[in-house]
Amino acid sequence: MTDEIRLAFAHPSERAEASSQTPCDRISLRDYTVQVEIGAFQQERGHLQRVRFNVVVEVSPLGVIDDDVDRILSYDKVTEAIGIELEAERINLLETLAARVAERILLEPQAERVFVRIEKLDRGPFSLGVEIMRARDGIADAGQSHVEAPHPRVVYLSNGAIASPHLAGWIDQLSDRDAPLIICVGSADVAAPQSQNALAQRRIDLLAIEQNAWLLASRDRRCMVVGTRTELDWAMKNDQICIWAPSKIVLDAVDGPSASPRDAGQLVAWFAQEIDAKELLVIGDDAPTCSVPTRVNDGHNKVLV
Repeated sequence: MTDEIRLAFAHPSERAEASSQTPCDRISLRDYTVQVEIGAFQQERGHLQRVRFNVVVEVSPLGVIDDDVDRILSYDKVTEAIGIELEAERINLLETLAARVAERILLEPQAERVFVRIEKLDRGPFSLGVEIMRARDGIADAGQSHVEAPHPRVVYLSNGAIASPHLAGWIDQLSDRDAPLIICVGSADVAAPQSQNALAQRRIDLLAIEQNAWLLASRDRRCMVVGTRTELDWAMKNDQICIWAPSKIVLDAVDGPSASPRDAGQLVAWFAQEIDAKELLVIGDDAPTCSVPTRVNDGHNKVLV
């Protein structure tokens, strides 16, 4: 067996040592196993599976540390990085999780390079995994100024509001204000198909909302239907009016909404809280329970107050 093949299947600590060209110290986390819902396949949704982490972090030699824990990169920082990324949202790909864990570890000032191996242990009589290496010079400087995410104005439109002749004028008024605009809708008045399976029904109800979102987008070409956080972030930063398609964000949420998709107002309230909205404006319906400042308009007036 050649060294290249041997190292390809070696522990990250051995690969780190073999690939390093400068003296460094290393800390490692071996065989750290957690149960988590992860995976892109439908049969992986709604089920926990064991995932094993092996992480090696290279740090510059510190010389005399005087037995001072504050001068070293604590092992807790490695497990915390894993926990933070697992709790942030449901993730489909091990590659995504590995990259996020590595980037978070490299935010620590002592970390110079990190090797991350993640394996699924329950997908068969074997382990399936990915291994990556990231270096500090490959990520944004942790010391650069932080750009705060925008705080959008979330607007929930009832079906009556969607059908209103005032719709275009309301969008004119809302898009001309001091915050990005995200429009939310419920399902159309036509009844959605019914299933005895709760998970299937949840997806059906979410898709019914998305069908209504596309119908609204077809009425006003300024509006774009978006379903991922990445698309939402881009839209908010580029003054794009968007209509929320809820399936992906709802289904991928670690702590998902308790509200059913059939309770569209309460689902929108959860979404407004999740994205730290500046305001929730409800047009043509009652106000849901929400920690975000909420206004209600009955939908009968051309001018929004």
